Amino acid sequence: MKLVVLYILAFTGGVFLAVQAGFNTQLGALTKHPVVAVVSTSIASAIFGSCFIFFTNKGEVSAQIVYEVPWYLWFVGGLFSMIGISLYFYTIPKLGISKMIALGLCGQLLFSLLAGKFGWLNLPIEPLTPRKLIGVGALITGIFLINSK
Repeated sequence: MKLVVLYILAFTGGVFLAVQAGFNTQLGALTKHPVVAVVSTSIASAIFGSCFIFFTNKGEVSAQIVYEVPWYLWFVGGLFSMIGISLYFYTIPKLGISKMIALGLCGQLLFSLLAGKFGWLNLPIEPLTPRKLIGVGALITGIFLINSK
């Protein structure tokens, strides 16, 4: 797949996550509990994901593979997802969506740079370059500008 298409898909994924955060923040506010919105999102994601697998016939996973995967990998992503999304839904009404997304992206970027540098989470090692560090500085400057009056 061409790199431009991948960039467009990544950008679109970010837009969809921001839209999802907006809708689910409303749900969390109306129910007065952000975790209810997380549970709703998780159930809906499971339903839509299952439909996608069913209709594309790309869901064949052998029992052997299921048993070879370490048990914690079936759950730990969901735990971090629940906590992270709950924090989004909790902070968006208090900070506003642009500030929360900017700060959330900063957290994601800083962690991903460290995880890449040290190969955490079994990820490929990616060196920190001066260009990446300049980008981080630009992002932090942008967050400061977004959050200033």
